[in-house]
Amino acid sequence: MVTQDRAARTRQALIAAAAADIDANGYDGATLSVISTTASVSMGALTFHFSSKRALAEAVVEEACALTRERAGAAVRIDSSPLHVAGALLRCLADLLDESALVRAAALLARERPHAVPGWHQAWVPLLRELLLEADRMGQLHREARPAAVTDLVVHLLTAVEVNRSARGEEERGAEDALKRLLPFVRRAVVSGG
Repeated sequence: MVTQDRAARTRQALIAAAAADIDANGYDGATLSVISTTASVSMGALTFHFSSKRALAEAVVEEACALTRERAGAAVRIDSSPLHVAGALLRCLADLLDESALVRAAALLARERPHAVPGWHQAWVPLLRELLLEADRMGQLHREARPAAVTDLVVHLLTAVEVNRSARGEEERGAEDALKRLLPFVRRAVVSGG
């Protein structure tokens, strides 16, 4: 049991170190040697747990997706209209981008290596799509705003918010702040009577 606990801690330390390195340097700039040093783990232990940098990146995305699903699930439990719930989901995602290197690394990997690792968007886009379909059925969307197009717009918006945040490197103008500034324009375009 002690060996299993130690192995689990080592694996988590490697995932956290990989997320931090990928968040800071991108996939190509992240190195296994920096990751092993940051995690205080030998290179042999790293390769025991992960056969390649790609396998480690996939583990980062899997962990980020699990965290995102957990937090998104809690965010959408509010009893409100589908559009209000979709707004709560977007605020949750912005919070995650601001606070979690794991999620930022997964979002960056979705941009840099979309075909090499499973996408972070898979953790929340289906939920958003369902909320927008329900909002459309209830007549809450503008008659020309199709749920699939609005979903695409939100994916692009969150990607832009994440990229802009990374480019600026300014914590005070993080994803949540950017979303607060941009979302009113989106609402006016897609909400019925907006």
